Amino acid sequence: MARITGSYPDDLDLLIEGAVEAGVFGGKSDALREFVRDYFEDHENERIAAVVALYERERITLGEAARLADVDRWTMRDLLREHGIELRLGLLDEDDAAYEVEAAKELEFDNEDSDGEESPAK
Repeated sequence: MARITGSYPDDLDLLIEGAVEAGVFGGKSDALREFVRDYFEDHENERIAAVVALYERERITLGEAARLADVDRWTMRDLLREHGIELRLGLLDEDDAAYEVEAAKELEFDNEDSDGEESPAK
């Protein structure tokens, strides 16, 4: 898990401390994670902008971009093209290859052959 250091007004710090003391959050980190998560859930355009920037700077793969944007890969490809971003083809490294293998395992296929009959399960 990543760590960040930041500054925010004392009033917000007091409110966060109060929420922790009241049992709303387990700690300041929990509160901040929840705030950021809620922000990106409520602000889809900003989430997409962040993902596009990360992909453009080659920090993430297409699959990671789709996951972070909460869209399928085809939609992510379209979003990148709409933003004028060239798609990168091929795997970046072993981690990328492993991610692609796991994503392929989750694919669902129709078990009907071309005659309309179900194929036997393998």
